[in-house]
Amino acid sequence: MGHYTDAPEDNLLGITNKDALNEQEALGVTTVERYLLEELDYPVELSVFLLQDLHRRAFGHIYDWAGQWRTQVPNVGAYLPPAAQRVPQLLYEFIDELRHRQLLLGHEPTQDEVAGLLAYAHHRLVAIHPFTNGNGRTARLFTNLLAYSYGYEEVVLYQREQGNARTRYLHAIRQADNYDLTSLQQLISGQLRPL
Repeated sequence: MGHYTDAPEDNLLGITNKDALNEQEALGVTTVERYLLEELDYPVELSVFLLQDLHRRAFGHIYDWAGQWRTQVPNVGAYLPPAAQRVPQLLYEFIDELRHRQLLLGHEPTQDEVAGLLAYAHHRLVAIHPFTNGNGRTARLFTNLLAYSYGYEEVVLYQREQGNARTRYLHAIRQADNYDLTSLQQLISGQLRPL
């Protein structure tokens, strides 16, 4: 899943430098990470509105479309996301399926079961690609929200400084695109640490 912004100069801060824009986006993500850890009351009721709220909190200081569904099919490398008109329905179906999977897990799921749920949620959100930009970061924030809900620390799927970690992550996402969540689940399971 590539990082893109259709028109990076179209931001509320008037930033034209890509690095400066990335810094503002990273600042927004950090703000939401702090919100998830320090302000949000768990358990959280999962909803489409929660996804919109996370995106708006992360990117609302930069983009006027933060928290709104995309209206076009973006360029995401070789991957073709679903048509924009399908995004709301796909997200409601995603949240319903996620709630159903949570019910099946029960009150004391194993670490592997939690990793399976997180892998499903992370991949499905990335695949739907609901926003104009910030989809991967929003999926990581949502994955962490779920991890915290089950008593685990933040899941760091990769850090750019860690050599081939991003390549392993992208490979796991491609496998998940082909209905095989095994690698992504293993990647997440290896990151799960109790709070």
